[in-house]
Amino acid sequence: MSLLSATPHQPAVTEREARQVAEAAREQDWRKPSFAKELFLGRFRLDLIHPHPMPPDEDVQRGEEFLTKLRDFCETKVDSALIDREARIPDETINGLKELGALGMKIDTKYGGLGLTQVYYNKALALVGSANPALGALLSAHQSIGVPQPLKLFGTQEQRDIFLPRCARTDISAFLLTEPDVGSDPARLATSAVPDGDDYVLDGVKLWTTNGVVADLLVVMARVPKSEGHKGGITAFVVETASEGVTVENRNAFMGLRGLENGVTRLHQVRVPAANRIGPEGAGLKIALTTLNTGRLSLPAMCVGAGKWCLKIAREWSSVREQWGKPVAFHEAVGAKISFIAATTFALEAVLDLSSQMADENRNDIRIEAALAKLYGSEMAWLMADELVQIRGGRGFETADSLAARGERAVPAEQVLRDLRINRIFEGSTEIMHLLIAREAVDAHLSVAGDLIDPDKSLSDKAKAGANAGVFYAKWLPKLVAGAGQLPRSYGDFHPAGHVDLSGHLRYVERSARKLARSTFYAMSRWQGRMETKQGFLGRIVDIGAELFAMSAACVRAELLRTTGDHGREAYQLADAFCSQSRVRVEELFGRLWSNTDDLDRKVVKGVLGGAYTWLEEGVVDPSGEGPWIADATPGPSERENVHRPIR
Repeated sequence: MSLLSATPHQPAVTEREARQVAEAAREQDWRKPSFAKELFLGRFRLDLIHPHPMPPDEDVQRGEEFLTKLRDFCETKVDSALIDREARIPDETINGLKELGALGMKIDTKYGGLGLTQVYYNKALALVGSANPALGALLSAHQSIGVPQPLKLFGTQEQRDIFLPRCARTDISAFLLTEPDVGSDPARLATSAVPDGDDYVLDGVKLWTTNGVVADLLVVMARVPKSEGHKGGITAFVVETASEGVTVENRNAFMGLRGLENGVTRLHQVRVPAANRIGPEGAGLKIALTTLNTGRLSLPAMCVGAGKWCLKIAREWSSVREQWGKPVAFHEAVGAKISFIAATTFALEAVLDLSSQMADENRNDIRIEAALAKLYGSEMAWLMADELVQIRGGRGFETADSLAARGERAVPAEQVLRDLRINRIFEGSTEIMHLLIAREAVDAHLSVAGDLIDPDKSLSDKAKAGANAGVFYAKWLPKLVAGAGQLPRSYGDFHPAGHVDLSGHLRYVERSARKLARSTFYAMSRWQGRMETKQGFLGRIVDIGAELFAMSAACVRAELLRTTGDHGREAYQLADAFCSQSRVRVEELFGRLWSNTDDLDRKVVKGVLGGAYTWLEEGVVDPSGEGPWIADATPGPSERENVHRPIR
């Protein structure tokens, strides 16, 4: 197998070695039940999510009180147009959030934080993100993946006592993993942390450091070399940005989120006390992935906020804009878009609140649910914003400033579209999320039959795996033949008198879950060790699971709202609309599992990279500038001005 390209200071790793590093970082065990895991195995465990879990009253009261203060701040102190225009969040805005305690929303009150639940933390992010997504990104990066969350999960008591009070009120934190030539393949991580007495000496360059330009504290992932007394491996450290040798070399600029304080950070001979190491050596990637299990919920929170705003603008605009004698909302072509936005916003909020409440209760393993929420939220929010731009027509493409200059309402639809685009890349791109979720979805199969398709396993290992697989599949496969989804009266609780019938949608989910599991088993039998290369197929499997999860969450939320007397009838209507739309997408995805252009696409790609179609590129000019595709990240002293800008 060929080596991946590597610069002199960067580890050269094979595809297999890279896979082993990623596999070692996974949580290997399932100690708690998982609704989504069961769904991919063909088991519709409605009992794990229904009745909908509810937060304690005191958590609700504390959360609502903070949201009231936060809403007033967002309405009176946040100028989103100014942030987008000047590509910077004013210091006074960030300081105002500090005074509110927004830096410590997820930090326990004993460290000076607000101690909000995941549910209310997400509601706060949705609110802030609707005021300006760059503000939401700042708070999310600080608390969801920055210093507070890893320390909460893996830090020592001393580390928590030292750093969490700072993070709760004054200090902004950032998470540094990505490097100029290292994205979702951490096996090639080049930043080093060499032990030296009671310290580690860090050298390397980190890219796309959200909050890095203004951060006071950093979580840095670096590779410790294996040596006597040192296990080595990728390791997490808390680093003071003010340390000698830390240089923010560039503040990056983007299509959207123009207020984002994202940069390039160089570490040269940075001394970090061993006391600042988070967890043991070699645990860095596991810490990062575990942190993201719930940290990923912050991103769909802001997607929900965007959906709510898109619905508001679509409703207001489509009721006053007339074409051919009636409001455009009543023309079917536009009405279908409004229905999609309304139904999808309802479902996204259902997915988010359900996953968040399960995270708060800590009864279920939600690693797949959180990943699905991130994947589905980012994709659907982008579609909703795109549809809003289409509904607005030329005004959707026009900037808010331009609209205001000629006397119309300054609706920033094009800004929202720009701001939302990064969510399909942030914290694991859609393509990487497909692979990550697919790996978890087939975990049960690999646990019993993985050795059968591993070329490095001995014949005796394969024989043992074959016996174990035979026992597992003899029990599992017959259960995929029939189920509650084929019984007309199943899930009757979801067909109350006077409401639309949602029970049929849940029966569809149950049948589809079994079909999904059968499809996965058939694919594994057909492709065996080549299964991991079938990324198109795996992506569709995951997308089907995401739709089924969203349908389940939407129905459970509708029933919750009905039983609490809060817009129950309307919630049932929205859940019915969403499930009906979702079923169309699921059927298309099932069809594309086996009828697609994947093989043909691979041939075309070989032709493109082999130069067979360069003639097709003729007739244009390339406005790109000069320079390497990937910037040099050779360790060494910085030769650039430090643009680090702490906010006080």
